[in-house]
Amino acid sequence: MFLMGFLGTGHCLGMCGPLVFAFPGQVGGMPAHGAYHAGRILTYTMVGLVMGGIGRTILLIADQTKADPLGWMVGIQAGLALVAGVFMLGFGLSRIGLIPEPEWLAVAAPAHIPGARGLLRRSDRSRPLPRMFITGLVMGLLPCGLSFGAFARALATANPLTGGGLTLVFGLGTLPGLLLLGTGLSVLARRYRRHSDLLAGMVMILLAGRLLVDGIMAFWPSGG
Repeated sequence: MFLMGFLGTGHCLGMCGPLVFAFPGQVGGMPAHGAYHAGRILTYTMVGLVMGGIGRTILLIADQTKADPLGWMVGIQAGLALVAGVFMLGFGLSRIGLIPEPEWLAVAAPAHIPGARGLLRRSDRSRPLPRMFITGLVMGLLPCGLSFGAFARALATANPLTGGGLTLVFGLGTLPGLLLLGTGLSVLARRYRRHSDLLAGMVMILLAGRLLVDGIMAFWPSGG
């Protein structure tokens, strides 16, 4: 998950770079960038917790409604793995260019998040660091194939803490490239964005393959 975030740096610079310039870049200084990214990564972590919780809730419901809870729960968990694997596979294939990326994932804009503009307008402009933290919280919800792939992986864990941990690690992986925005290293990342997209897509496809294999094997007859 860390590699998926780290290797997606080129994508992050192209998609989120303008937002970093538009928000913490206006305030200036590392504290503003730190507050922004702390908010963004916290949102990733919370979404991972929620997704893992959704998976756990599905398992608990199955436990209460079926005569053979263990077998049914294994089937549900395998189904979650298959769903997450399909989503991750789609996002990975779009990263390497084999299928087109959905238009709603191609452009990052606060308008894509319900209530985001109102929240940002109400934040106190006289307190730049809290405002940057709130901005990061909002921007962590932007439509993004990489983060949505991480959220899908969290769903398959069916465990809130594990799901939150995975998305936290993913968020930390995206941090170096965005913190280096404006430096020579970020220019290098932009120049080799296609290469990093290919590597990130391959990592996502490998993760998707593992989920799909685990899901299929859970349904495979034990005597087959």
